[in-house]
Amino acid sequence: MEGLKVSDAKMTVYLHPSKARNASQAIFRELSSLLFKFNETFDGVVLAYEVNILSNLAKILPTIHPYFGVRLKAKLLLFNPKPDMLLEGKVVKLGQQSIHIIVLGFSSATVILEDMREEFRYRVKHGKEVYVSASHKRHIIEVGTIIRFVVKSFEEEVLHISGSLLPAHTGNARWLDKNVQESQADSTKKRKESDRSQIRDLKKEMVEAEIYSLKTNNRSKKSKRRTDDS
Repeated sequence: MEGLKVSDAKMTVYLHPSKARNASQAIFRELSSLLFKFNETFDGVVLAYEVNILSNLAKILPTIHPYFGVRLKAKLLLFNPKPDMLLEGKVVKLGQQSIHIIVLGFSSATVILEDMREEFRYRVKHGKEVYVSASHKRHIIEVGTIIRFVVKSFEEEVLHISGSLLPAHTGNARWLDKNVQESQADSTKKRKESDRSQIRDLKKEMVEAEIYSLKTNNRSKKSKRRTDDS
């Protein structure tokens, strides 16, 4: 899925002197406070981190309540979806006007009716609300479906994504993957059949050429015998 990246960052965490005896725990607590929030410095939502303390030496800040800074090197997993990126999420609710999705378990996304392809038709089947493709009856979107959609915009403060199902490569992710595999299989089958056909045609041409050569040789020999007899 797009929108994810790993970033190496050098940072300094400032701790109160009272945390000096258990600095490691305090550092992890500070880093954990960054999780699942958009951070402008790192240009993304911090999803996970792996940290390495560069030095045991701390720098004291001269203030009324002096803090000490610990230098760190961290590897951060960031999420920052941009327009036209392809994301996946789980459908949690849908209705006649919209589909509501959860991405990576924390970010909400919405696809409204005007951002869906015309082939998707709202239906109620056996008491369940679904969207069914008019072109492919097995292409169904319902609650619980893993859906693949394109990003239109991302509201960083509330971590909300506006999505689109207009492109042909969006919809039920499982159906799309299966359809691609079947298309590739059909393409491979057609290519093999084409190769066999070309081989048959080539063999036929070779046989015809050989027959023509034999006939030409026979005519040449007969012509030669007639010349000798005369």
